[in-house]
Formats: sequence, structure tokens, C-alpha cells
Amino acid sequence: MDRVSSFDEPLKKLLGGATAKVMAEHLDLHTVGDLLHHYPRRYEERGKLTALADLPLDEHVTVVAQVADARILMFNNGRGKRLEVTLTDGSGRLQLVFFGHGVHKPHKELLPGRQAMFAGKVSVFNRKMQLAHPTYQLLDASDADEATEAVDAFAGRLLPIYPACKQLDSWRIAKAVDAVLPSAQDAVDPLPVSLREGRGFTPLPEALLKVHRPQTKADIEDAKARLKWDEAFVLQVALARRRYADTQLPAVARRPVEGGLLDAFDAKLPFTLTEGQEKVSKEIFDDLATEHPMHRLLQGEVGSGKTMVALRAMLTVVDAGGQAAMLAPTEVLAQQHHRSITEMMGELAEGGLLGGSEQGTKVVLLTGSMGAAARRQALLDLVTGEAGIVIGTHALIEDKVQFHDLGLVVVDEQHRFGVEQRDALRSKGKQPPHLLVMTATPIPRTVAMTVFGDLETSVLDQLPAGRSPIASHVVPAKDKPHFLARAWERVREEVENGHQAYVVCPRIGDEAEEDGKGAKKAKAKKAAPDEDPEKRPPLAVLEVADELRKGALAGLSVEVLHGRMHPDEKDDVMRRFAAGDVDVLVATTVIEVGVNVPNATAMVIMDADRFGVSQLHQLRGRVGRGSAPGLCLLVSEAHEASPARARLSAVAATLDGFELSRIDLEQRREGDVLGQAQSGVRSSLRMLTVIDDEEVIAAAREEAVAIVAADPELEHLPELRTVLAALLDKEREEYLDKG
Repeated sequence: MDRVSSFDEPLKKLLGGATAKVMAEHLDLHTVGDLLHHYPRRYEERGKLTALADLPLDEHVTVVAQVADARILMFNNGRGKRLEVTLTDGSGRLQLVFFGHGVHKPHKELLPGRQAMFAGKVSVFNRKMQLAHPTYQLLDASDADEATEAVDAFAGRLLPIYPACKQLDSWRIAKAVDAVLPSAQDAVDPLPVSLREGRGFTPLPEALLKVHRPQTKADIEDAKARLKWDEAFVLQVALARRRYADTQLPAVARRPVEGGLLDAFDAKLPFTLTEGQEKVSKEIFDDLATEHPMHRLLQGEVGSGKTMVALRAMLTVVDAGGQAAMLAPTEVLAQQHHRSITEMMGELAEGGLLGGSEQGTKVVLLTGSMGAAARRQALLDLVTGEAGIVIGTHALIEDKVQFHDLGLVVVDEQHRFGVEQRDALRSKGKQPPHLLVMTATPIPRTVAMTVFGDLETSVLDQLPAGRSPIASHVVPAKDKPHFLARAWERVREEVENGHQAYVVCPRIGDEAEEDGKGAKKAKAKKAAPDEDPEKRPPLAVLEVADELRKGALAGLSVEVLHGRMHPDEKDDVMRRFAAGDVDVLVATTVIEVGVNVPNATAMVIMDADRFGVSQLHQLRGRVGRGSAPGLCLLVSEAHEASPARARLSAVAATLDGFELSRIDLEQRREGDVLGQAQSGVRSSLRMLTVIDDEEVIAAAREEAVAIVAADPELEHLPELRTVLAALLDKEREEYLDKG
């Protein structure tokens, strides 16, 4: 059998159809290679064989003993079952207990007189030593030698515990691994020999043996170090090759022009750019001046002035004869960007119009809900090149939209934007346009290196002058209702001082609720006051606004904003709020990104525990955008000791988005962070954890970059090429292609 194919061997050939079917359906394991990369989650120490008379409390032990008696007892009025088994080994007695569905098998097998090995943790119940739900293996009394051997193997080993499923427990997975383990010898080692030896790594076949059947704890550490490195390295090589391929694509260099739009814009800025904005702008201008497409991720704290940096890049491209498109995730945000960019540019945004600057250009908006005439005009302005800047939603990606010369694409809020969409817009240039992706969700460095590994990263981490600090507090509405009353008083005080406030709710709350049936149930079932807040439906914009108008905020102008309003209606509410005609805006998370009303100083987030950490941080960034300090109140009915409350306290304790993103990642682990869209990365990370293995990822990236620079096609590294091909099957290749 050749070296690669034994890993590609279907499991059903070796394990039989039924087991292979369960593995495929429930664990996504199809080949010998898949199973060899299905690593143990942890290892049980059997402990040395212990006499029943000497059992230590609270420790894992392994005993060999004979069943003295076994009986099933009923409890809970006959609804519950437990199996009690008494063991004896001549030195003492020990009780085993099994509950619920777990009683059937041991009841059939652990018959008086049978001898077996049992492993579990010793506890005390009713002043008797016991093992609850121990694992066990029956011993064949007829063959004394075999029994002795089994005892030794069972007792002395570190027992691997595998990620299992209801249909297939860890013992059976371990047996299946035993069947395929000889194939570990055929593992294709992706690491160049010099790298493996230089870093002192165990050879791959040995690492696979050690991770599945370790003799010592040192074996486990050895194996983990090697397997983590492989995952990080292979992924980083894939990303480095993608970046290298991008540098080989042609693009039109867009260099700044003296005395052009950018200079005119800078001259009329009422403030100076921060050091961070200057630095990041330079990185972007350097990229734009090259003849291959820029691929840059711009991470900036909420309110750090990313839009300003992006606009200056767009103006540079217009100066150089190209067009720039900014893609926003929602219509509200596209309109908001259009409004703020035209305001920032003033007469420079009225190119070709009466009163417009002769250096100016046209800035057009393109969204799905525009009227036919306005849409026709916008499309015409794009194809003729009359419009240098277009801002829109995914409507920009439709086939009908043609550009005169698309030079730069700016994508706002990457995490809401599909990779396919980013790609479709990219294909609208005569040559690939430059790409700038902006996100206000700070991403820990390692996640950026893993998820956005095809993008170079720029970080804006200082706030522009004039931004005010935001005080954040948790309001425990259930434990201390008077705190909530005080929260509404604070909102009133802000309004009396000439400011405005947001109130954010998780749900809209009319009958046409997203899941149809859910809303009617939600309406019908108001939560009882002592009910678990998780059980009641989340608070809704329409209901909360109604209650506030009648109660705590009576007499103030309270308006609502949510995603199902007509776009004109949404725009009208936002305009009036921005103009100061609305005191309090009760909204869903449509205000999460990009909404900029410097006079809004307070935000109350209802059911705050139902939002994620980064979402709360985003929302909070809508206040404190002017000279007056901001206030963010996180209202929650979650119990004080709950993880939800811990999350809220973390948000209240720091304004540092990078710190929060780290907390968020620790709480959710990387599965959710990498997300479904990044399924390729996710399914290829089995041993590596993005948060704990920062050094491994950074070192692997460095090695990968060096290797790809020296040998882009990996001609001298056929093993690495083979492993990459296996990792990057069609779906993953596409994912990495689209970034």
C-alpha cells in the first residue's frame, strides 16, 4: 500500500459498516487519516491497582474485584432507578452505583461471582466508600495469564478519553483507533527536515502513536507540541501562498496627486489627524502605490476614526483616475456613511454640480430600496465615471452595476459580510481593485493571523482628540429594581442637560416576528416576575418604547428604529435624531455600527446579557462621541453568579476592545469565533487553540512566510504539498481564496 493511500482508506474497510456509519454521521470521520487525527480530549489515570481496604478518597483508582451482589433499587416514587453493586477482593468491600439509563448494561454483566477491573473516583455516600458510574472491563476467569496481562495493561496506562457521541462511546472509539494505529507509520510528514530537527520535534508517526497511546505524561506533551505545530504551520503555509499569489496579480498603482482632491480635503479639515491615523494612512498609501492589489484589514476601536482613514484612501484613488466603492452591511449604515462622507467633503462631494468644487467628484448612494429613477442615475454616474465614490449595500454587487474604473473597494464590518460578496465586488474592476476591510470588532492578533491570514493588518488604537470617556455600569434589574428606576432618571437628566439617549432591545416585538409563531407566544406569555429571565422572551423595542412613553420617560420625545421599518422611515427617524428633534431612540442593534450622533450621551441596553461581548462594545461606542462624557447602562436580570453577569461585568470594567475580544474568545472558544463561514479553518484545527497557542501561531507564520518566499510552488517540499492538498479540499480552498 503506498504511503498516502493508507490514510485515505475508508473506515468501513477496517471497522465494519455499522461503526463506520456512526463515525461518518456523528463525528464526521470518514477515513483512516480522519480517525488518526481524532485526538483524545483528555487522559484518565487509572492509578495503580489498589486493594479495597486502602482506597484513598477523591482519587482515581483501579481495582480488580469480584461481584458479591447486585440489586436494582427504585427511588423518586418509582420514577428513578439505581443499580447498586457490592465488590469484594478479600481485603475489603466497595460499593458501585449506576443511575438512570446507565443501569441496563452493568445489570446484565455484573453478576455475582464475575471478576472485573473497575476504574473511577472514590467518594463517600452514607458513610460508605463508593465509585459512581465507574468504567469496567470483565476478566475471563478461565485464562489466568490473560487476566493478569489485562490487569497490568488496564491499570498502568493513561486511558485516552475521546470526543464521543451518544451512539459511540470513548471505549469503542479507542478500540477503533487500535485497529488503524499501524497506519500511523504511513503518515506523510509535512515539516521540512531542517525545520523539524531545528525545533526538536518528534517525527509525525511517533507523535500520532504517543497522542493515542501515551506511556507517560511526557509522551502527551511531546505529541501535542508536534501536532499543534503541524496545524498552525500547514494553515499558515496555505495563507502565505495565498498572499504570495495575490502579490502576483496585476493592479493599477494609485499614487497620490499633488494639489488634488486629497490635498483640498486635508486643507479644510477642522482638526489634525491622530498619529495612528497618519501611520495607518501611510501603510495604505504605500500599498495603493504598488502594482499588485492591496489586501489590508483595518482594525480600529469604536470611534477611532476608521471612516476618515478610508475616505482619504478613496480620495487618493479618485485623484489617480479611479473609482472607489464602500460596501456597508445595512441600508441604515450605507445612508449614514453617505451622509457623513458628503458632510465631511462639503462642496468637494458635488463634482459637476452648480456650486461644487472643480476638484470635486460625485458621491453617490446605491441601495436596494432606491426609487427607479435615482437608481438609474446612480448606475449611469458609475459607468461613465462621473461618480468617483459610491457607497452602498450588497446592491453594489448585482450584475447590472458596472464601473468605469474600479480602483478600491472598502468593506465595512467584515464579520457581517460574506466572503463571496467581497469577491463578487472585486471582480468588477478591469484588473483586481485594491481592497481595504474595516472592522470595529478588535480581533486578537492570533485570530487575525488565522482567520484573516490573507490580509495584512493595520490597527488604529488611539481615539481622536475630543472623544470623551464612557462610564459603564451593570444594572441588576431583578435583584435591585430601584437601580432600574434610577437608570431612567439618569436618562431624563441627560435629556434635561440638552443631550439624547439610546435604549437598545434584543427584539422588535410586533406580530410579524422573525419566526412567526414565536412572537405570538411571546405576546401571550408575559414572564411572571419570579421567572427565569432566560425563559421569557427577550424585551422588545415596541413594547419598551410604549411603556417608557407612558411611564418613566413620559413627556419626552421617544421614537423607535428597527430593521423592518421602510428605509425612508428609518432615514427620517435617524435624521430627526441626528438633528436633536428626538430625545430618546428605542432601537434594535441596527444602531450597532456606524451611527454617529455626538449629542447622544447615554445608552441603556435592556437584557444586556443576551448580547455578545463584542456587540455590547460596539453598541456602547455609539455614545461619548462628542465632548460630553458618555454613560452606558447594562440592564440584566441574570443571576449575580451567572456567566452572563460575569460577561457584563467584564464589559463594564474596560473600554479596551482588544482586552474584551480576548475575554470573549476565552468564553466562547474559537469554534464560534472562526464561525461557519470559515469552516475550512475550523475543521482543520483539532489540537491548536487560537487563544492559548499565540506563540506557536506566530512562529509558524514566520517559518511559513520564509518557506513560501524561497519556494512558492513548494517544488522541493513534496510532502508539504501533499498535506496541503489534503487540507485544502475544494471547500477549504474556496474559503481561503475568498479570505
